[in-house]
Amino acid sequence: MPARPLGVPLALVLATALVLTLFPIFWIVMTAIKPPTDWNAVPAIWVPAEPTLVNFKTLFDAEAIREYGVGGVSQSATAAVGGSILASVVATALSVLIGLLAAIGLSRYGNAGRATPLVILSARMFPPAAIAVPFVIIFSAINLIDTYVGLIAIYVAITLPFSTWMLKSFVDDVPREIEEAEMIDGRSRLMAHLTVTIPLIRGGLFSTTLFIFILNWSEFLFALVLSYSSINTIPVQLAKYVTAMAGTLYGVQAALAVVAMVPLVVFGFLIQKHLARGMTFGAIKR
Repeated sequence: MPARPLGVPLALVLATALVLTLFPIFWIVMTAIKPPTDWNAVPAIWVPAEPTLVNFKTLFDAEAIREYGVGGVSQSATAAVGGSILASVVATALSVLIGLLAAIGLSRYGNAGRATPLVILSARMFPPAAIAVPFVIIFSAINLIDTYVGLIAIYVAITLPFSTWMLKSFVDDVPREIEEAEMIDGRSRLMAHLTVTIPLIRGGLFSTTLFIFILNWSEFLFALVLSYSSINTIPVQLAKYVTAMAGTLYGVQAALAVVAMVPLVVFGFLIQKHLARGMTFGAIKR
């Protein structure tokens, strides 16, 4: 059955939503390639006549700050980008791995009642600001303040309920009979999960990984309160640019925002087919 064409009202609504969604991204990218003289131009310059990479050079080269007269930044963004990559990748891997094991356990062997997954998810119902101070006190006592170990630990703690909840829903949709057939053929329970369950939820595993990575990559509050001088992340570095010299670092902030968006866009593009499968996996009828 051929798809019906969109009506004019619906097309206008979709077009408006698309413009409102993409305009901030367009403005950030354009600001990132504007020279400093165009940042506060009146009237606003939508597309720079002479695009430049000075803002990106300023991010990673302290000499470029003095050369182009941007000022206001005490350090390059190299440490922030490296810190975000390290903390986000390691924390995402640990969160998804632990969440996958917990999801299989709850789905296949859990006997604590149906409320258990909800109890796990309830850990994320507390506002982050309400638990930030207790974490700071605890981490100070065990010398994990301003360390990547502490930052990764808190990232895993705050994302594990999501990974467990999401992956359990995918494991629930895999018929137990498939795993039991593998065990009849001589495989152990663990090998049955490795050879049957995990491959069948591959789409959900990829979508969960991307979701958890986005949460870790963009997390700000805990990275701010747990870091001083030894660690840094992109959201914290963006905040430093905001407070450094208001109104003089728009292009540098935009450049760092573009750098922050690139991994998410590339990652999402590469696994888009798995995302589509993961988002519809729950629609399979049993």
